[in-house]
Amino acid sequence: MDMRNAVAAAAMLTGLLATGAEAREVVRFDSSYEPGTIVVRSSERKLYLVTDYGSAVRYPVAVGRLGKQWSGTAFVAGKYVNPAWSPPDEIKRDKPSLPRVIPGGSKSNPMGTRALVLDRGQYAIHGTNNPKSIGTFASYGCVRMFNADIQDLYDRVGVGTTVVVTR
Repeated sequence: MDMRNAVAAAAMLTGLLATGAEAREVVRFDSSYEPGTIVVRSSERKLYLVTDYGSAVRYPVAVGRLGKQWSGTAFVAGKYVNPAWSPPDEIKRDKPSLPRVIPGGSKSNPMGTRALVLDRGQYAIHGTNNPKSIGTFASYGCVRMFNADIQDLYDRVGVGTTVVVTR
């Protein structure tokens, strides 16, 4: 690759990352978790997919806001492409004007392009229609990701994947 092409490729990648098209990276990750485990570190607002003993793919995420955070172990109970969203009762109480169901693919659907539904209550790891929320404490307990990142994670994990959420 000549220097001009290398500079153009670097500029394109920088532009993608700056717009939040994707923000994942492979990092050193010392843990006792099995490869394939998803670890969400809420205090860091990061999700790690353990790839082997010593490394992981790290993604920036939005997590539960104050009073809406949880921790513990869950499992991926279902995988959905362009999921419809029905606001849980707690959200409906806070925002009564929300419709009963927002269809998948709708710009107003907060689930984004993919969802990994957890076996623990009404929580999921999902995309978002609000990419500016990534890196913040914003949700009612779900883990939000850039749509490009949830698509990547969705393709890497299956139903039954262990998810560990820490504060």
